[in-house]
Amino acid sequence: MTAADCRGWTMTEQEGADWIPPGADLSRPSAARIYDYLLGGAHNLTADREVARRLEAIQPQVAAVARRNRAFLRRAVRFLLDQGVRQFLDLGSGIPTVGNVHEVAQATDPAAKVVYVDYEPVAVAHSRMLLKGNSNAAAVEADATDTDAVLQAEATKRLLDLGKPVGLLAITLGHYLPDVSEIFKNYREVLAPGSHLALTHLTNDFAVLNDPRVAETMRSTQDHIFPRTKSEVLALFDGFELVEPGLTTSANWRPDRLAAVVDPEEDGLYAGVGVKR
Repeated sequence: MTAADCRGWTMTEQEGADWIPPGADLSRPSAARIYDYLLGGAHNLTADREVARRLEAIQPQVAAVARRNRAFLRRAVRFLLDQGVRQFLDLGSGIPTVGNVHEVAQATDPAAKVVYVDYEPVAVAHSRMLLKGNSNAAAVEADATDTDAVLQAEATKRLLDLGKPVGLLAITLGHYLPDVSEIFKNYREVLAPGSHLALTHLTNDFAVLNDPRVAETMRSTQDHIFPRTKSEVLALFDGFELVEPGLTTSANWRPDRLAAVVDPEEDGLYAGVGVKR
């Protein structure tokens, strides 16, 4: 199914889709489904599209920011694979779309293990549909801020060996949380040396997304946003040593060789990868 296939669907028509779990609240937009729409995905609802279009009216570059963020995720996973990492914990993973972590990782090593974590029922339900038959990947329905719930989940314990390096992915997660001071520290403490943290985070430091109407629009969803400054994002890497080029923007972190340079003012997201020594 393509994005074009779903553009004309009504809420009622989508309620019958097999990727929506029974009892899911379809009346309130979610960041995961808005992000899916901005990436051209088909797993979003009328309410999500309305918010996405309001965001695009405020800032026409918002879909480009989403695409650059997704491209960073793929490059970060490939980098971690080059470092020998073969297991990944993807926090706030959202709705699966092209270039998922397991697709990138298992293209290099079919035995690579991936655990997706999200609290959004639609995201988890669709992830589980996508992963049927894949014994090396699973989706956990949990709040990423609840470290114990994530790490003690059956799928996590079955797939991940915390005695070996893990790629901890927090792509556009932190800016949905009002307090992130302890979250990544709690994960770091249980991860083995050689584990990495890869994250992106919304900021008001750059022009592209610093319009206050962006945050105001997101207040109509179940996911409010809390942009942070460069120093605040750097603090999230406490206990991790940033790899080159340090904390930069999503498009400019180890870009593909032929990729055009993107002005940070047009990028909107800080991005970085750190290693636990």
